[in-house]
Amino acid sequence: MAVRVRPGAGRTRVGGSYPGPHGAALIVAVGAPAVDGRATEAVRRALADALGVRAADVALRIGATSRDKVFTVDAPAGEVESRLARLLTG
Repeated sequence: MAVRVRPGAGRTRVGGSYPGPHGAALIVAVGAPAVDGRATEAVRRALADALGVRAADVALRIGATSRDKVFTVDAPAGEVESRLARLLTG
């Protein structure tokens, strides 16, 4: 799943779409700064919470130092796809 990170936000928010380099990306805003992987870890946990899976089920695959990232989610595809569709539209 493609994600566009907005670090240093006032609050954590998952939702909306961004036309990123990896296709339509889910926007994830987190309060953590983009320093030493803190924002990436905050995004991983926010994604897990928004998708209703354990944080251990979400792993970064591409983009450790970029705002455009790709994560994989170890969960039944049907559940994740429907939740992701709702998050992308809102």
